[in-house]
Amino acid sequence: MTTTPSAGTRAPLRIDSASLRLVNLPLITPFTVSNSTAYDKTFPLLVLRSGDLEGIAEGVVDPHPDYLDETISGSLGCLRDTLLPLVVGKSFENPTALEAVLRPWRGHYMTKALIEMAFWDLWAKSLDLPLKSVLGGTGDAVDVGVSLGIDGIAETVEKARDHDALGYKRVKLKIMPGHDVELVAAVRKALPRAKLSVDANTAYTLADLRHLKKLDAFGLEYIEQPLAYDDLNDHAFLQRHIETPVCLDESIRTAEQARKAMEMDATRVVNIKVGRVGGYLESRRIHDLAAAWGVPVWCGGMLESGIGRAHNIHLSTLPNFRKPGDTSSSSRYFTKDIVNEPLEARDGRMPVPHGPGIGVTLDHAFLETVTSMSEEF
Repeated sequence: MTTTPSAGTRAPLRIDSASLRLVNLPLITPFTVSNSTAYDKTFPLLVLRSGDLEGIAEGVVDPHPDYLDETISGSLGCLRDTLLPLVVGKSFENPTALEAVLRPWRGHYMTKALIEMAFWDLWAKSLDLPLKSVLGGTGDAVDVGVSLGIDGIAETVEKARDHDALGYKRVKLKIMPGHDVELVAAVRKALPRAKLSVDANTAYTLADLRHLKKLDAFGLEYIEQPLAYDDLNDHAFLQRHIETPVCLDESIRTAEQARKAMEMDATRVVNIKVGRVGGYLESRRIHDLAAAWGVPVWCGGMLESGIGRAHNIHLSTLPNFRKPGDTSSSSRYFTKDIVNEPLEARDGRMPVPHGPGIGVTLDHAFLETVTSMSEEF
């Protein structure tokens, strides 16, 4: 049983060792977006140890650079050769001290986030506090929506109805050229009062402006990342010519980029993915900056297992997460998860896991069956 160290006397946390795994979880059904289809979820899983405590996180980096420029193979190499040697055997007073070691290395946001997130879990456990408390969040549950992959219109309408009936607070539709206005019209007709949004995953250009403007007729919460992943200027131009709020995902990796996007009116809603922006410290900076601008944020998903899902739930307890996130029930994606505790939404609300840190524990027996690589540091 852990105890809370007294303030001012707690020694820095020493990272005694680390375990790195590559995990592959089959998806119940394939998940299609504008540029790819996922049949399973493959991700690195990191465990940092200090004494008898363990901090756990999963990476959101993909096998191929189809979301952003990082890949699993590159991430594993960076962890082995550069980052973990700087962490294992070292002591850190808090996450800010760890960030000072990680920050000088360029890029690799998702890779650095994996270490930072595992340390936050470890640090919260050393304080015997839930992660939400050390992040500054409150509450026992968060609002969640659902994200529906690209499918036939009739099938998508049926799924949207089913999830709306389950109480999900927002239905998000993946769109792409040739599969957009007609789809949204059909879902809006079936669900006239539901909160709807769309996610283009960078599938459009400004040449599609007149077409994208047709989406204004459906009262959408926002259109997410319609244009290029690295472009703020064109998103600002688009926002000046459509009524639907633009939400940025891939285009925002740092608080500085978030500031520029809001100054330009390139985004009126921000999707914060803790892995995409390099960890919790940058997530909080973006959260606080958006709050100062009056811009709501929400937590996006990357088909995470229960480890990443629990991290996202805790992050979503911060006060400016004013729109429902993508942290829907784990059972929508996996027949069996790698955590012992079920993460299931009820009436559109996802309970925050109880206990120190992220509040979920690994099912080690099952984890062994879905691990393709394991290393100790």
